[in-house]
Parts: sequence; structure tokens; C-alpha cells
Amino acid sequence: MSFKTFQLNLYYLRPWLTFILIVWLLGSLGLGWLVNSLLIIVGLLLLAPVVAFFGFRWWLQSNLVSDRCPVCKYEFTGLNQTQINCPNCGEALLVQKHRFQRLTPEGTIDVTAVEIPTQSAED
Repeated sequence: MSFKTFQLNLYYLRPWLTFILIVWLLGSLGLGWLVNSLLIIVGLLLLAPVVAFFGFRWWLQSNLVSDRCPVCKYEFTGLNQTQINCPNCGEALLVQKHRFQRLTPEGTIDVTAVEIPTQSAED
């Protein structure tokens, strides 16, 4: 191991060694509260993304709705309590109570047509 390689390795360690030296000096001077507050801030900065990831994942699982369009029966996904259009037929839909519902103007009566087979004259 040459001296130049040793210098190169110290070059990358210098910021960490400086940080450790400053923390040690502040701790030895009786400024432990400052060191503790810095450690708490660093801990929170490391913990916040983990909490945010799991919180967002929980929110997404509770608000993501996968259902069929009531008009064309095309299955797709949407967010709860939002208004969306069916990507297949273009029907305006409202996502409520983890179901897709047709978005109709006030006073519109929504009916479902049922096909009834006709009887032949011979019966």
C-alpha cells in the first residue's frame, strides 16, 4: 500500500472523521443537549421516509377500488370518492363505497332493461 493510496482513502473519510471529531468535542464541552438534538433530527430524517412509505401504502390499499363498469362490464381500477370515466365506453362514473356507479343528473331515473322471451303462437 503506497502513501498516495493511503492519502486517497483518507480523502473520502475526511468528512466523516471531521463530523465525529466535532460531535466528540461538543459532547466533551458539556453541550450534550446539542449533540442529542442533532442525533434526534438525523433519526427523524431517516425514519420519516419509512413512515411515509408505509402510510402511503396503507392509504392506497384502503382507497384503491377495482370493479366493473356498470354499463359495459369492463374491469378497471379507480380511487374511492372520485369521479372517473370508463376507459372502454367513456361513461362518467362515480366511485363510492368501493363500487362504480353511473353519474346521472338529478332527477334521472336509471332503469335496467330485461329481455323477456316471446312465446310462439303454437304454444
